[in-house]
Amino acid sequence: MPLLLFPPPPSLFPAGFKPYGFPEPRSRRPLHHAPRRRRSPEPVAVTDDIDAFTKYSGYLFEGGASSEAEFLKSYDLPSIASIYRRKPFLVLRRFLQISTAFGRWFAVRYLDSLSERSNEMFKTRAAELRAIFLELGPTFVKIAQAVSSRPDVIPPAYLAELALLQDRIAPFSTEIAFNMIEEELGQPIDMLFSEISPEPIAAASLGQVYQARLHSSGKVVAVKVQRPGVQAAISLDIFILRYIAGVIRKAGKLNTDLQAVLDEWASSLFREMDYRAEAMNGVKFRKLYGGLQDVFVPEMYLEQTSRRVLVMEWVEGKKLSEVKDLYLVEVGVYCSLSQLLDYGFYHADPHPGNLLRTSDGKLAYLDFGMMGEFRQELRDGFIQACLHLVNRDFDALSNDFVTLGLLPPTAQKDEVAKALTGVFQNAVNKGVRNISFGDLSGTLGRTMYKFKFQIPSYFSLVIRSLAVLEGIAISFDPNYKVLSSSYPWIARKVLTDSSPQLQSTLQTLLYKEGVFRIDRLESLLTESLRARTEQSLVRKEAEDIDSSKAIKQVLSFTLTEKGSFVREILMQEFAKGLDALGLATLDSVTSAAAARLPFAISYSSSLMVDEDIANLRTLNRLLHLLLRLQKNESSNSEIIYANSEGNKVVPMEEVSLVLYQMASVQDILPVLFIIPELPSESQQQLVRLPADLVGRILSRIVARSIRRIIV
Repeated sequence: MPLLLFPPPPSLFPAGFKPYGFPEPRSRRPLHHAPRRRRSPEPVAVTDDIDAFTKYSGYLFEGGASSEAEFLKSYDLPSIASIYRRKPFLVLRRFLQISTAFGRWFAVRYLDSLSERSNEMFKTRAAELRAIFLELGPTFVKIAQAVSSRPDVIPPAYLAELALLQDRIAPFSTEIAFNMIEEELGQPIDMLFSEISPEPIAAASLGQVYQARLHSSGKVVAVKVQRPGVQAAISLDIFILRYIAGVIRKAGKLNTDLQAVLDEWASSLFREMDYRAEAMNGVKFRKLYGGLQDVFVPEMYLEQTSRRVLVMEWVEGKKLSEVKDLYLVEVGVYCSLSQLLDYGFYHADPHPGNLLRTSDGKLAYLDFGMMGEFRQELRDGFIQACLHLVNRDFDALSNDFVTLGLLPPTAQKDEVAKALTGVFQNAVNKGVRNISFGDLSGTLGRTMYKFKFQIPSYFSLVIRSLAVLEGIAISFDPNYKVLSSSYPWIARKVLTDSSPQLQSTLQTLLYKEGVFRIDRLESLLTESLRARTEQSLVRKEAEDIDSSKAIKQVLSFTLTEKGSFVREILMQEFAKGLDALGLATLDSVTSAAAARLPFAISYSSSLMVDEDIANLRTLNRLLHLLLRLQKNESSNSEIIYANSEGNKVVPMEEVSLVLYQMASVQDILPVLFIIPELPSESQQQLVRLPADLVGRILSRIVARSIRRIIV
């Protein structure tokens, strides 16, 4: 029955409409009424569609050569090996295709170098390499996509060519696609959709997308249909690549189990080919992260989804890599860190085609087939590693690498720490805001080889989720650093998390041999506040910042259950400082009284010890921090206070500084107007603080008096 054209409704195609989020459409045609069609009694043979994309692997679809692999429910290595060991000629043919294609390319590159034409032929060879990936099929396109978002690693000519693989894939027959929809969903297509585009809106390596309108609700949706035979082709390629990975590891004596890394990637890829799992992932992702500021996650229609057909909410927008919106990159970093370190459920394939800027300025996530799980102990280990890196604690960093599985427990940690110092020292000396994620990963190479570093299978996916965002950002801002955007979130996380492991890390970070390191707390608080204010500055540069915002955020944090651990530390340090101030004042009064007596008395005994002087200095710094936060002044504490330990200041000079700071406390009186804005629980906690502080001071005085009487 011929398709009947009709004008699309204005709501479906607004003026200037152009769908994004999937590759560029081949043409802009209106939707058609869904055709009434007879159901085919048998699935359509995939031999009807040997398209340009599967030029080399099309023979896999002939005569059911790999029908067993096509219908595997998950990545099952023994089953795949069993299938293809019975087909040695099929494996040999594919192996020769792969080796010949890449061998020929490397040969001409070598000839270019001999004839000194490498630079001249650079762009040509890049285009040839893209053509090879495309001809070899979906497995190699996915590999190319994995490296196509790193302009700091991949040469620009290659980057531009590989990026085309995200949106220039030949589609397969619409007739086959419609038959697959009917077979998978068990209904005629006109019963499912009142309208559907006559050609795919987009075609990718694993499937292609049609725009449609649901018959039941009238909502506009994207209908993704899997490319026929794709799972069989990928299974064969993985079987061959595992063999090559094993040979490379043995020949190069590598520490990393390349086959395990490939298995992890393959497992994710197989999950990506099960659209039912993808839909469930999308539902979970929407529940966890759809409520974040300026993050959009489309709705999944589970009832209209099967293993090879997915129906989801239609999303309009532009690729994040095509719009210079640094704010949304920051949103993406925040969302990625929330995925990795808050819930442990993360998007493992955030290539530019899966990240959009919607028409209303939000960051939209697409394609939830490749997801990862990050266990709690690994989340804590990742946070600890970032903290220890920024604070130059390379001994602890070597232990973190053991926790993360990068180093074996038998590694010589002292030597590792020394090597890491050499690798990271120059980077961290520039400050956390100047550390390049790409540079750090690049400079680790020799150290990793020397100390037998191993790359856990999960780690490549985690690193990729952050590296892609940095890659997108530096394509239009070469100075962008993902760690600079990540660390404020990590700082807030370690200050608020109730995990015993992270609280122990914070305790160790803030105290060295019993001495409180106020500079590190100041740095963590400052960075934590930057995470909250930087986004608004990027989006609304002209927005005035209320001078009370910073102190309000600190109060809101420290007076809640999440801030109880830090509140306990602050109360303890304030009590110690005020106690030391009282001793210093008593010393001063006693000395002054002795000096006024008519007869000479030599008074040289001081009530204060070195610990009291240190506590007095800490009180001074705490008051300074309080005033600075209230005035919302920026700080460069990691440089200013880097060498503060060991500075000798006589007690009376320190007392004068403290009294000067306390005289300025009147500057924070406007903060009192913030108190009514706080939650009732926070207000009650604030009222209890003075009594708690007095109790702590009295306890110190009593304990000191008893100790001195006994001694």
